[in-house]
Amino acid sequence: MAMAGADSAALEALPWRGGAKERPALPVPPEPMPLRLDGRWRKRWRYVAAFDPAVMLCAAVVEVGPVRESFWALWERAPGRLRERTRPLLPRRRGEVELDGPRATVRSRDVEIELDLGETEAIECACRYGDGYTWTRKRAGMAVRGTVRAGGRVYELAGRGVDDESAGYHPRRTSWRWSAGVGRSKSGDDVAWNLVAGINDPAASSERAIWVGGSAREPGPVVFEELGAIRFGDGTRMEFAAEAGRERSEGIPLLFRSEYEAPFGTFSGTLGGIELADGIGVMERHEALW
Repeated sequence: MAMAGADSAALEALPWRGGAKERPALPVPPEPMPLRLDGRWRKRWRYVAAFDPAVMLCAAVVEVGPVRESFWALWERAPGRLRERTRPLLPRRRGEVELDGPRATVRSRDVEIELDLGETEAIECACRYGDGYTWTRKRAGMAVRGTVRAGGRVYELAGRGVDDESAGYHPRRTSWRWSAGVGRSKSGDDVAWNLVAGINDPAASSERAIWVGGSAREPGPVVFEELGAIRFGDGTRMEFAAEAGRERSEGIPLLFRSEYEAPFGTFSGTLGGIELADGIGVMERHEALW
């Protein structure tokens, strides 16, 4: 289905950030969205990650126009083993990754993952890109419980996680840096974050969020120093030490191309004015032609 253009008044109201009842009058999930808008393919994904002292993992289902795929990655910290797989999603066939509400499952060869995601405050935002727009809903810091079986090892996971639902009509060329993770402040509070530069990142009403004790606030714009640190407006930095490197380059001629690095690792320093006692999560560099 093609759509000539989005509602001009709704586009003029962007950027927007708020709750589900206050959304602008634009099609966003769970409503159906046209496959194309003003010549741009619809992009849509859900990405779930869990961070635990023993393992770090992620699982996602991604759509770019008519192309669909899933991927997952599992970093076993003590043995130092990274397992990952990316697979196309075929019509009418169950995929290796299933994300259904608070449940996330992976079934792939000798890896089985079953997760239950808890609750925390969600943030939503929508941003305009010419005659197109993007929407995202982010949660971070919620409890994640489940079981991970990998190559004969069994992990009873009791960590915290991240849930990213996104959709929209992004520019043909899109480049971003992103980080999400969980940790504790030196004062003893549970903290979590979703930080980005290059997408959904206006000065205000962005997708940037820091959760403290389950409540979210929006920090100002940030600068990514490659994938080694994130610098905040006050000059403080949150530093990253990679444990497991993840890189992938893929594409379909004339339709899309994607190159990314997304290592798991640990964080230290200052998170938007909060001194970290510890932090764990992911950094990402993504270059897309879609």
